[in-house]
Amino acid sequence: MPPPKDVVKIAIQMVGAIPQLIELQQTKPLASVLKDVCDAWSLPNAERYALQYADGRQTYITESNRGEIKNGSILRLTTSPDQEAERLYSGIQSNNSDVKTDSLKKLASLSQDVTFAQEFINRNGLKQIFCIVEEGNDTGEMLAHTLKAFMELMEHDFVSWETLSAAFIKKIVSYVNMNAVDASVQQLSLSILENMVPASRLLFELVKKEVTLDRLLTHLQVTNAQLQLKAMALLIALLLAATDTERRDMMDYLREKNIRHFIHKNIIHSSEPLGDEMAHYLYVLQSVSLNLCERRMRTSMDPYSQEQRELLQSLRQTAFESESEAPASSFSTERRRSLCAKEFRKLGFMNNSNPAEDLRRAPPGLLALDNMVYFSKHTPNAYSRFVLENSSREDKHECPFARSSIQLTLILCEILHVGEPCSETAQAFYPMFFGQDHFFEELFCICIQLVNKTWKEMRATLEDFDKVLQVVREQITRTLSLKPTSLELFKTRVNALNYSEILKLRQTERLHQEETLAVPVLELRERLKPELLELIRQQRMLHLCEGTLFRKISSRRRQDKLWYCRLSPNHKVLHYGDVEEGVHSPPIESLPEKIPVADMKMLLVGKECPHTKEKSSGKQNKDVLELAFSIVYDMEEYCLNFIAPTRYEFCLWTDGLNVLLGKEMTSERTQTDLDVLLSMELKLRLLDLENISIPDTPPPIPKPPSNLNFCYDFHHAEQ
Repeated sequence: MPPPKDVVKIAIQMVGAIPQLIELQQTKPLASVLKDVCDAWSLPNAERYALQYADGRQTYITESNRGEIKNGSILRLTTSPDQEAERLYSGIQSNNSDVKTDSLKKLASLSQDVTFAQEFINRNGLKQIFCIVEEGNDTGEMLAHTLKAFMELMEHDFVSWETLSAAFIKKIVSYVNMNAVDASVQQLSLSILENMVPASRLLFELVKKEVTLDRLLTHLQVTNAQLQLKAMALLIALLLAATDTERRDMMDYLREKNIRHFIHKNIIHSSEPLGDEMAHYLYVLQSVSLNLCERRMRTSMDPYSQEQRELLQSLRQTAFESESEAPASSFSTERRRSLCAKEFRKLGFMNNSNPAEDLRRAPPGLLALDNMVYFSKHTPNAYSRFVLENSSREDKHECPFARSSIQLTLILCEILHVGEPCSETAQAFYPMFFGQDHFFEELFCICIQLVNKTWKEMRATLEDFDKVLQVVREQITRTLSLKPTSLELFKTRVNALNYSEILKLRQTERLHQEETLAVPVLELRERLKPELLELIRQQRMLHLCEGTLFRKISSRRRQDKLWYCRLSPNHKVLHYGDVEEGVHSPPIESLPEKIPVADMKMLLVGKECPHTKEKSSGKQNKDVLELAFSIVYDMEEYCLNFIAPTRYEFCLWTDGLNVLLGKEMTSERTQTDLDVLLSMELKLRLLDLENISIPDTPPPIPKPPSNLNFCYDFHHAEQ
């Protein structure tokens, strides 16, 4: 007979004593449980003791979290949080350097526990930490433990960042700006400042003033990957907290200082592999930089703006002024207007009498005009060749430069997500972005020439305009998916992917689709599906057994904390626990927490998850909703919450968990994998039928013959 729901069997350890095996009644007050445990070991003053987990993060057991204790848990009897807080509070004030350092080290470890942190803060412990930092001149191990303890205590959000004193902040800033400081101290100082920046406008302005961009660039050039990461984190925090004007000024300054060169050389092409956190920061930096184009993209052209009209006129003058027989100023007003209208028509404007009308649509707005002007000024030969080559055609095959540029700018904005908020988890950045100044404009210059090239290959007319731009979009997206490392490589690959290649790719995809839609083939597909779905299920189970590294993400900021989860080889228990940075595949024995698969009741995804309901529902969290899932277990009382690092991991984990729950795999990845496996299996089975058309219905079976007397009698032949 199973034990009652409110009773769990646990072991309790104590140093120098034989462990106790007890049945813990969850309805019994924790103070009474502690008294019974202390009495068994003849310990007086039970109120001075507490229970905590013996493994993992060694969290203290309280009335609020005791429900999380599972059968088989190992607990330890230890000093109560209030007694430990009092002892460490005295220890960090000791005049003995060794005692003080040991106390700070223990404080940094225990401060991860919310119960202890509350007790220590209630004793005004943070004030003592401030004194150690403000008055001390130590920059070594003791200071590192002090700052680590401070960070852990602040993580619990009991105290606002705005309460920090000016002297404390000044000291933290000095550690970032000094050269002769231990690297661990600088890393912690950068993390503290990173947390301060989004807390308030006042703190943002203070950090921005005291920690210069030049200093952050210096940290980006070091060989210490963790120091680079923390410096980049602070830089991103400053950029995200800044106003649009401040952000533009900061990015302009960083461009002047050639930040892309630093990143390209010291981070992307570093000897160490790029971590997920740094990949995210590079994605954010790319996104922030591209979003500087948003203001121009959303601004329509003002026909009364002298500056904008001059930019428009410069396009005409660059293309046609040199070929005019006489200066336009010598013509009458009517003649000059007629000449300008003719030249704007040759440039490819739809409204040649008032070309500003073509640029009223936003997006792409003035960004399209900026791109055209950049192309005409930085590659004048290519610009003139494009315009003159098409304006001299009389066979309606001319490619309209202006109309193409406007549409191409819109396509690039959509592909590069210009104007969209930064994702909280994305890591997809283009390495070539950091290898080129004026990336968007340079990419436009390559792609507008691609438009002309593709137009000629398609022998297109104006009626084919949308078809040509659709092909160009496909050429760009297919090439970007290959992740070219430089714009030169992008240019080579996108030009190699000509219209003929696109047609071949489309034809291959179409033939494959037609092949697989024949009735006999569809029947074969259905017969193969169960076997291949079982193969996918096995792959999902293997992936869960290998495990995945997950990040803890709060509503305040991206967390540095990691945890790992994996399925036991016998598929009966899910093991999980916190891990340190740099640990990629911890052994299953090192993961202290576990959930029996038999206790799992339900899988929740997206908005249904409890940890997504706590977050705001803004655009910023849309990507988090797409990656969130939760396991409901133990009579539907508890949840284990996940945020997958990628959509791929989300699909594999939700599929695997559904398999464990005895349900169907529902992710889009299942359908993709099934299609790939079916395609491969069908091709193998249909190899002998190549170039033979498969009829929709089987051929008719002939009628039986009128008689069956056509068998040759060998006996008569032998005689």
